[in-house]
Amino acid sequence: MNILSISDKIIPSLHSPEILEEIHDVDIVIACGDLPYYYQEYILKKLRVPLYFVRGNHDPVVEYDAEGERKAPRGAIDLHRRVIHKDDLILAGIEGSVRYNHGNFQYTQSEMWGHVFRLVPELLLNRLLYGRYLDIFVTHAAPLGIHDKPDWTHRGIKAFNWLIRVFKPKYHFHGHNHVYKAETITETQVDDTLVINTYGFKQKDLSF
Repeated sequence: MNILSISDKIIPSLHSPEILEEIHDVDIVIACGDLPYYYQEYILKKLRVPLYFVRGNHDPVVEYDAEGERKAPRGAIDLHRRVIHKDDLILAGIEGSVRYNHGNFQYTQSEMWGHVFRLVPELLLNRLLYGRYLDIFVTHAAPLGIHDKPDWTHRGIKAFNWLIRVFKPKYHFHGHNHVYKAETITETQVDDTLVINTYGFKQKDLSF
C-alpha cells in the first residue's frame, strides 16, 4: 500500500499542479496535524484518494478564507478517538499535543490516557474479528522518548508508548517535532511498530 503522509509544513509542490508529477499511485493520505485545512483539501482533491487526519496544537478551531469557514478539511476523515476500517486496513488516531498553554488541541498526559482508552474496546474487538488490533496509529505528538524533544511543548505522550506495546500497530505516524538537520532520526522500530516522524511529507510503500 502506497501512503502519502504530511504534517507541520506546507510543501509548495504539493500545493500546486506539480503534485501530480511528484506523487504517483497513492492509495491514501495521512495528515498528522498543524497544516491548513485548505492545503489538505487541495491534496485530497488532486490525488482523489481518501485523506485521514488528526489536528495539531496549532490548528484553528475554525479556518476562514474566500470559500467561507471550515472546521476541518472538507471531505477528509477525522481519526481522533476513532477506529476506522478502510477495506482491509485498520486505522486509529489521537489529535493534539501535551498541554503547555491555553491553546487549542492540547491535553494533559492524563487526558491523553483517556483518549487512548477510548480506543481500547474497538481494538479488542478487532483482535477477535480480524486477528489483529490495529494497522496504522496516527497522532500529532510523538510517543515519550521517541522523536520527541526535552522542552515541555514537544514532550512525547506516555499513553502512546503503552498503546504501541500492547496493541502493536504495524506503523505509527506522527508530526509535531520539526526536522532541521539531515541526521535527525525520523524512523524508529519499537518492537512490532515502525514509528515515523512525517514532518513535511513522506511517501512510503507499506507492507502488511
